[in-house]
Amino acid sequence: MFSIPSRFRALLLVTLVSACTAPDPSAVFNDPYEENNRVIHAFNKSLDSAFLRPSGGVTATLPDGVTDPIVNFADNAGLPGAVANGVLQANLEGAAINTLRFVLNTTLGVGGLLDPASTIGLTEQDTDFGETLAVWGFDEGAYLEIPVYGPSTERDAAGRLVDLFLDPLGAVGLPAQVKYGPLARVATLAVRRGDYKDTIDGLLYDSADSYSQARLVYLQNRRFELGEAPPAATEIDPFSGDVSLEGFE
Repeated sequence: MFSIPSRFRALLLVTLVSACTAPDPSAVFNDPYEENNRVIHAFNKSLDSAFLRPSGGVTATLPDGVTDPIVNFADNAGLPGAVANGVLQANLEGAAINTLRFVLNTTLGVGGLLDPASTIGLTEQDTDFGETLAVWGFDEGAYLEIPVYGPSTERDAAGRLVDLFLDPLGAVGLPAQVKYGPLARVATLAVRRGDYKDTIDGLLYDSADSYSQARLVYLQNRRFELGEAPPAATEIDPFSGDVSLEGFE
């Protein structure tokens, strides 16, 4: 009897879940889980206060020569997943650019520590499976605050899970990239936290309602990234995957 492998059952499940919660047409935000989201937001905020904020303060004092190779290595390690999503979105140009970036930076860039691809105009085409679901026509679903990961939506949460299942790095990356990629990504969180220190501190610790502000910033920026809304007044998204705890984007 035919059976679906477990990893693809999970893919099917989270893809269906991503569109399960219909919005209230009269609401600005589709946030039926707000009470629970606020509890998780408080938890994530405590993690930021205890870990990311202090570590970001340290990385902000370091020279670019120390932090840039860490960020470059982490970004390069994530390119195979971006290539896969580019193909799934039928964005062959973006997939080709990311493929060339990965090959060039992995070879001439010493495993990704350097970024020679950017010097010749091959800039990263950032994408994820949440965007793939959007391209396929799935609605964003309800707003979610995920433990450790931070602001998201049902669609983007499903996308994060699928990205974890389908990350092909183990099959195509160098041994050093497979071994140290996750560590570099964690270190990059601290670097990004330091880069956006004032913006994130203002949002989390100086606003009257940091939950509402985080929700607003995340949804405005994410919808703009996906072409689902006009540009927001806020140009920096402190809750993108680059700044979140993998993260709390």
